[in-house]
Formats: sequence, C-alpha cells, structure tokens
Amino acid sequence: MMSKKSITNHWSYNRRAVVKAMLAGSVAPWMITSTALASSCGNKIVRFASISSPDTMNPFATWSSFWPTVFTYDFLVGVDAQRYDDRKGFAKEWSVADDSVTWTFKIWPGLKWSDGQPATARDAAFTYNYLRKSMGTPEELNVGWNNTTGLDLVQSITALDDETLQIVTKSPTQWPINNTTMMVPEHIWKDISYADARGTFRNDPPLVGTGPMVVAEFQQGQFVRFTPNQYFRNGQPAIAGAILNYFNTADPIVQGLKSGSLDYGSSITAAQWQNLSNEPDIAVGQSRIEQRNFLAFNTLTGEGAGSTKALADPAFRDAIGYAIDQNTIVDRAFQGHADVGVGLVMPVAANYYSDLSDIRRRFDLAEAGRRLDAAGYRDTNGDGVREDKEGKSFQLDLITATASGMLEIPTAGVQLIAGWLGQIGIPVSVTQLDSGALTARTAVPEKGGGGWDLLVAGNWPSPYPADLLSLGKSADPRNRSYWKNEKFDELASESDVTVDLKKSQDLVNQAARLIYTEAPYIMLCYPFVLDAHRKDCFQGWGDAASSWSYFPFDRLTVG
Repeated sequence: MMSKKSITNHWSYNRRAVVKAMLAGSVAPWMITSTALASSCGNKIVRFASISSPDTMNPFATWSSFWPTVFTYDFLVGVDAQRYDDRKGFAKEWSVADDSVTWTFKIWPGLKWSDGQPATARDAAFTYNYLRKSMGTPEELNVGWNNTTGLDLVQSITALDDETLQIVTKSPTQWPINNTTMMVPEHIWKDISYADARGTFRNDPPLVGTGPMVVAEFQQGQFVRFTPNQYFRNGQPAIAGAILNYFNTADPIVQGLKSGSLDYGSSITAAQWQNLSNEPDIAVGQSRIEQRNFLAFNTLTGEGAGSTKALADPAFRDAIGYAIDQNTIVDRAFQGHADVGVGLVMPVAANYYSDLSDIRRRFDLAEAGRRLDAAGYRDTNGDGVREDKEGKSFQLDLITATASGMLEIPTAGVQLIAGWLGQIGIPVSVTQLDSGALTARTAVPEKGGGGWDLLVAGNWPSPYPADLLSLGKSADPRNRSYWKNEKFDELASESDVTVDLKKSQDLVNQAARLIYTEAPYIMLCYPFVLDAHRKDCFQGWGDAASSWSYFPFDRLTVG
C-alpha cells in the first residue's frame, strides 16, 4: 500500500539568499532564475514552500494555518500518533476505562514549551476548557482549526496532576483521541478574550509550542521562518531551521527542485512529476491521502433547489451513476495517479474502507438510459434531450472549483462527465468558479447558497467516522448535496458514541451503503499526492511526508 503524504506544496530556501531576495522585493523571481546556490547544504536550512498562504498564525481564527502551525503545536493524540508508534503528540500514552467514557492521558514527563516553561496536563486541560467555555456565547470559538466541534460530547476535562489528563465523556466516543485540537500554553492564551481569539489576535511570532520547530517569523503572503525548538522532547532537530515560502502557483517547483534552490515539493502535477522522475538527483513519489472528489446533486426541493425536481429523485441519481466512468477519469484526467471512486470512505482510511463490490455500479451508458426510461425521464419528442416529469427538457448547470487546500480537480475530468451525460440525453453546461465563489454557491439556502444542479468538488476529512460521514449528515455544513436521511443521521450519531472498533466499522459500512444507494453523491476518485525531493542535501525523508503532522521535518539530517 502506498503511504500518505502532505497535500501542501513544500519548497525551500537558503537563508542568506532568501533575505537577499526579500530585500530586493520579490522572492519568486529569484527562486525561478537563481542557480548560484544549487545544492548548497552547508547552512542546514531546509527549503520548502506552499501555494496557499495563511492570514494569521492564530489556530483559533483560521483553517488556513495548519502549515506552518503544526510544526510548533502538538495534538494531544491525533491521526499520526494512532498510526505510528514514533509519532506521538502531547500525550505519551492513553487509555480508556471499562466504562468507555473515562479517558486517561499521560503527558510526557519533563515536557517543556519552546520558551522553556513546563508543558503539563494543565495546559492541555486549559486548551480544551478554553474552547468549551466559549460554547453558546456570541464569541464561540468555531471559526478555526481549534474549534468546539465534538466538545458537546464531553462531561469534564481535568488535569489530575502535571502528567495526567482525564477526559470524561457523556457517552462512549473516540473524540478524545481523534480530535486534532492544537495544544497551546495557558501562560500565553489565558488573557486572550474569545472575541480576540476568533478575530483580531494574530498570535505573532515567536510562537510558543512543544513541536520540533518554532515559527520565528511570519510575513503574510511571503514566508515563514522556523528555528529548531531546543526543548523538543526527542531532542533538538538536527537541521538549523527552515524557510516556508508562499507562491500563487505551483509552476516554480520544478525549476526550484532542478536547480537545487528547493529541497522538497508536493502537490505537483502529473506532467511535472513525470518530468522530475528523469532527474538523477531527485526522487519522486506518490501517496494516498483522505481527499475524495465527487459529483454532488442538489437535492433541495424548496428554497435553493436546482432547475428540476429530478435531482431529488434517487432513481434519477442512481441512473446517472451508471453514466460515470471512474476508471477513465483516473486514467485520463489524473494519468493514473488516483484510486477509482466508490463510496464515502477512501482506501487510506483502511479501518473503514469497503469497495462495496456487491452493490457497486458499473459504467454502462445503455443501462443508464434504461434506468432513466424506467424512472420516467424519457425523450418524448425525439430531439435527443430527455424531459423531466413536469415535461421540461433537461439542461443542467454544473458548477466546479478546487477548494482552498485541496488537490486540483483537472478540467478534463469535468469535461468527461459533461460528455457522458450529454450522450444519455442530459445536456450539461459547466461553470468554473474560484474557491470563494464555490463556498458561497454551496452554502445553505439561508446563507444565500443553492440554485445549482450539479457540483464537482472535493473535500479532505480525517479518517474517523465523524468526518468520513460528514457529507451525508443533515446538519453538517460539509453536506454539499443538502441531502437529508433520518436513518443515515441515526447511524452517524451512533458511530459518534462508540469506542468499539468493530461496532464502529459496522455502523460506517451501513451508512456508506445507504448513501451509495440513495446516490446524492457519485464518488469520482481519491487522488494521490505527487511529490519530489532532492537527494543531495538532506536525508531521512522516509516513505512519505505526513499530512497530519510535522514528520519528517523533526528528524531530517544533513547527509
């Protein structure tokens, strides 16, 4: 199985050259043209970059700062700590009592914040309770990476001593180990009001955390500079620091890697990946992540509905599913760098994945046509266009965009879908949006969204039931199809309140089968992250850079 990599594009810089370029007013042109410092590893500064730029270093106020704040702040547990024994977070170990609601976390003994102050269970309790106490207030902390989601399941969070945190939940749930709240120091945040925490407080560097690298400088839209944390629990990192620079496109990555002005880059295109694979000093890789790309139907029938009531008919949606060839989308649009789409759960979420082989649709345009006929959507006048049950000829509006932080959805894939639907008498017009417009158009009708027919988009959940099932939950803002199903909601709610893996797997499987049959979404593919790194400067990249932590930047060496 392929390992998992980060979605973020990682590039990098020599410190002196970066300073020189910044003083000149522009880093990007220098990155593209300079070869003078190619393969210069003497200063031990790792050079990487991103095409998305955060507006603040405050994890309570934005979703966009995961890179770089994850270098500085630890999760209590989170994804990587459960997948890898050598990637623990703030907690060294954890357990749940026989009552399935009392969780105990042992914090690393002697753990310190990057400013040298003790980091204890009291800081972890503060982080969660800081969020909890905002719940229900006008300034509830629900707008950033650190948010109140899941805390309604919690009865109490208490530091029993400096090294022991206890979380008691109202009912069984895996939230205490699955949440990805970043632990922050009480002595820094205790005097920050909720209004400031969700708004104006920028959390200017140097950040204080327990991760391997300290965000030492941040220039919005330009770069972040890191210094190694001398108090990191596994020892100060061997590298002397890092520079994360921001660009508007991924185009400079190939030139940077080839010239040696970049050490690492990911989210490159298939063509760039193929080009770099021929370079002797560069290693390329591909890996699975949790992103899922889908075709969504607007299932609303009232305010915000699409152009036809057929979109709310499961029989219509199911028939369309037979007209989508996921294998061709993977081969042509992604040049093979994706897994074929099936259900809600992607292969990297191995505990919950199923290929749904017994109910899986197969591409068959004739079968799609037969099912549309049987459901009452025929071409009665012979003009090549089917009519809905109100007698209106179909002309569907498909909107699409690549949301911020997602791997790009190739236009070729959207064109294939439009072509197939046209062949079965469902004409489609395509509108390409930017990320902001996509968010506005797909919001709930009360907030001005809706009015579209079809949507091609993607999202990137965590590999846990609460997130995997988010696309189908009635009240979840991530439910892009507006689909509502009481049985699905019951299954999702029950999965939220169990710590038994087998029971959780069964609930997720039932929910996945239900939504597949009802077809408010047709899963298109699960794209791979394509990455590359130079082999001549730093060692220790491992099989894959993590999309859920700072690995491998905590253990890189100069070699």
